[in-house]
Amino acid sequence: MTDAFWSFDVSWPRLAAGLLLAAALAALTVRRWRREPGRRRAKLLLEVPRWLAVAALLVTLLKPEHVRLVGRREAPVVAVLLDGSGSMATRDVPADPGTPALSRAEWLEARRAAPFWAPLEETGRVRVETFAAPPPEGEPGADDPATDLAAALADVAARPETIRAVLLASDGDWNRGESPVGPATRLRARGVPVFAVTAGREQPLPDLELVSVTAPAYGLVDDHLSIPFTVRSRMPREVRTVVRLEGPDGSEWARRAIAVPPLSRADGALAFVPRAEGRVRLRVRVPVEAGESDPANNDRAFDLALRREVLRVLLVESEPRWEYRYLRNALVRDPGVDVRCVLWHPALGAGEGPHYLAAFPGTREALSAFDVFILGDVGHGAGLLTEEDASLLRGVVEQQGSGLIVMPGASGRALSLWDGPLGPILPVAMDAGRAASEGQSIVSRLVLTTRGRDHLLTLLAVNADENEAVWRGLPGFQWSAPVLRARPGADVLAVHGDARNDFGRLPLLVAQPAGNGKVLFMGTDSAWRWRRGVEDVYHYRFWGQVIRWMAHRRHLAGAQGLRFFYAPEQPAVGDRLYLHAAAFDDDGRPLEGGSVELRIRRPGGAEERIDLAPEPGGWGTFAGTCIVREGGDHEFDVFCPDTGRRVTATVAVRRPVTERVGEPARGDVLREIASITGGRAASHDGLDALVRDIRLLPEPKPLEVRRRLWAHPLWAGAIVFLLAANWVARKMTGRI
Repeated sequence: MTDAFWSFDVSWPRLAAGLLLAAALAALTVRRWRREPGRRRAKLLLEVPRWLAVAALLVTLLKPEHVRLVGRREAPVVAVLLDGSGSMATRDVPADPGTPALSRAEWLEARRAAPFWAPLEETGRVRVETFAAPPPEGEPGADDPATDLAAALADVAARPETIRAVLLASDGDWNRGESPVGPATRLRARGVPVFAVTAGREQPLPDLELVSVTAPAYGLVDDHLSIPFTVRSRMPREVRTVVRLEGPDGSEWARRAIAVPPLSRADGALAFVPRAEGRVRLRVRVPVEAGESDPANNDRAFDLALRREVLRVLLVESEPRWEYRYLRNALVRDPGVDVRCVLWHPALGAGEGPHYLAAFPGTREALSAFDVFILGDVGHGAGLLTEEDASLLRGVVEQQGSGLIVMPGASGRALSLWDGPLGPILPVAMDAGRAASEGQSIVSRLVLTTRGRDHLLTLLAVNADENEAVWRGLPGFQWSAPVLRARPGADVLAVHGDARNDFGRLPLLVAQPAGNGKVLFMGTDSAWRWRRGVEDVYHYRFWGQVIRWMAHRRHLAGAQGLRFFYAPEQPAVGDRLYLHAAAFDDDGRPLEGGSVELRIRRPGGAEERIDLAPEPGGWGTFAGTCIVREGGDHEFDVFCPDTGRRVTATVAVRRPVTERVGEPARGDVLREIASITGGRAASHDGLDALVRDIRLLPEPKPLEVRRRLWAHPLWAGAIVFLLAANWVARKMTGRI
């Protein structure tokens, strides 16, 4: 059945404007007609096209449209959308008294088996679909399943068939795609209401979750290792528990007692000393608390490669200060460190004896052998570093990932480093107006910043609070370097306890990345005083951690003559890996030219080859990038054809967890969708009521087919033609 009629948009302002236009034209026509006597009938005919054009314009103001109502030939459809995402595994739907709560998926499956939409089939068609179901293993997106609620609604809005209503059963959790508000608006434009039922509770369930465990790619045997972790509590009370680190056989390697405030989180670290080499699978576990809703999220496992490494350190000093003497002894006694010293004494000349070098090793191959460089109170000048030495130091740090520690002294010799090649990579700016020898009468202490409270470099206790207490109790200092401020991008780990300037407290322990390496500035030389009353407990531990932290990246993977390192160290799916290799010839010199090949074998068996490009500078380094798109262990095989050397590394890629179990249902999202479309939302026990509401909906209105005469190009062309005809006729009769 088809009905047709004309529609006009009539309003008083438009009518008034049209009448005024017609009156003005009539007055102008009469005036001209009276002013020019003779042939009045012909003159009147000249005004006809103009009057017709004006009449057409007046009709256009009323926006005439021809409307045709076309009856629908097919019965309307009710689209039933069921959420199949991973978050539907949350168990928070109340069941019968005395029985465990159902998961959202179990509740929905029980209602689907009924089926709950049967009453709707009596009045029309019903189309049942499941959205956001995890794809099978091996399919795209299987590593990171997610919910795109907007895509499910947009698919319905784009269908050409007549949709009577949408019945949406979901927990409202969407974590991919656009906001569902956009598709909801399009459904409203089509006159399609959405009736949404919320599966699950909108209040968080009581739970204790081990949110994250941050483990390094490798650890050194007989060295202090720290495994940071985060525990989140959704319990209504304070939880006191013990976090444990378990070995491959389930034995306890470390433990840490923590107190988690109600509905909050707590951070900490598990400290331990591994004693054996090999790749081990460790597990961090939190005991299950009474009343927890999801015990499965209380532990996390990770792989850790344990090996023995001897780190090579070059210590350069001008005078044997107390800090130099104790630091040298600490490094010599460390079985994991091979130290070499260069001592330029102004009066006695170069130092001699075990572990001493006669001169600074100022060649690329000699410097490439060292992992960490410590520059004491030395700078540029006679008998000290040359500009070439400083340039080589900067190159080995930026290109090969070595670490550089700068620890000035009261003589001020080190201040010249800021004016040389090393200046751009040093993490602080110095105060030119303050003398380096300037001391203070009172004893001050280093104060940890928020960043330094739990930084691996400054961690002298098992947790941030105890660590801060240890640093407060350490003996202080009476001299500090003339620091002005930290440079942008640097990590300030400790500041002067008393002195400050316009930039705030003076930064005295500052770290900063420099190319592939790291630079650490220590603005006081009194760490040796930390031995008072405790001997080497804190002094040895601090410098041992500093050396290993600075050299960590250089030893991610390597063999004689070939090293391989990458960033980030704990990549996740979708991250871009920055790959670097350092190759050396048989004499230990950085490889000039040549090539390095990298093959990546993914967990699924696929392989990818990358040719690492040589970097400028002559340090034998090669670089490239790749994007990891699959979770699990990736085998990296690095090969240098020119030397025949090969290095393999296992890189564990974290699978992101987008679909989280245990999160509250997002009923607010479903209520907003229903409100926009003119529907209604209800909790899980209101599903039957929503079905009744859909049955009571009126039949969809006939389809309107509108032809807009006022916007049709032929209509506009006719008006232009009439005006042109009037102008041509007037020209032909000699009138302007």
